[in-house]
Amino acid sequence: MYYVTSADGVKIAVYDYNPQGKQTVFLVHGWPLSHEIFEYQVNLLTDHGYRVVAVDLRGFGRSDTPACGYTYDQMSADLFQVVRQLCLKNFILVGFSMGGAIALRYMDRYKGSGVCRLILLSAAAPCFAASPGFPYGKPLPEVNGLISLAGTDRPRLCLDFSRQLFACPHSEAVVDWFRGIALSASGIGTIKCAVALRDENVQTDFRSVHVPTYIIHGAKDVIVSNELAKIQHENICGSRLITLADSGHGIVYDQLEIFNSVFMDSITSAPSCHRVNT
Repeated sequence: MYYVTSADGVKIAVYDYNPQGKQTVFLVHGWPLSHEIFEYQVNLLTDHGYRVVAVDLRGFGRSDTPACGYTYDQMSADLFQVVRQLCLKNFILVGFSMGGAIALRYMDRYKGSGVCRLILLSAAAPCFAASPGFPYGKPLPEVNGLISLAGTDRPRLCLDFSRQLFACPHSEAVVDWFRGIALSASGIGTIKCAVALRDENVQTDFRSVHVPTYIIHGAKDVIVSNELAKIQHENICGSRLITLADSGHGIVYDQLEIFNSVFMDSITSAPSCHRVNT
């Protein structure tokens, strides 16, 4: 692990596995977690010869916890600094949940610099919260309740969230593992990214995606609705939507073997006639 300093001086923790690998897969986690959720995908990818770059978003894991900068614009700028400083080219960008929305903002603000393929996992896009004219997100009072709970009883928030991740039965040890990852986040990052989830909208960012895109979603996701996955598919030209029938929001682990097989297919399948962003 090492640090990349973003434009505003915040240090972003970067994990670089198999640097001499044949191609780079760049993993971006969601709220309120860290890069650790991708443990079983890192193993899989490196075993197949890929270089894997993962980050802890600001306020999460081992990255700095500033008092501000928790907008999608700033967090996509953090990703750009990692891409620039590591000289990443022709890489596959993978975003989970809020990380998927941030990946879409990266595609828009930086014209998808270096990205040859985009994979969205349970992506919280275009909007996490419902609003007048957009009923597909979480009800606004529920999202505000999450923000309030983060500021008054964050351990309970982390416990509740970890229990909502899965549709398949898992051991208490697995639930505790995800709860521990959530607890490793800062209080500031947890609250302010929840605010970003409530307020941000990446609808117009869809138009900037001009690379092969795979959308993998759990049919039993109670955190990000199936309707959001369908909207992503409808708005990203040429995208492919894969739905895992018995998975919830924690798609990277819920049906682990099935997900890893679908995930690897999304990485290795022949690209369609999209262009690569340079």
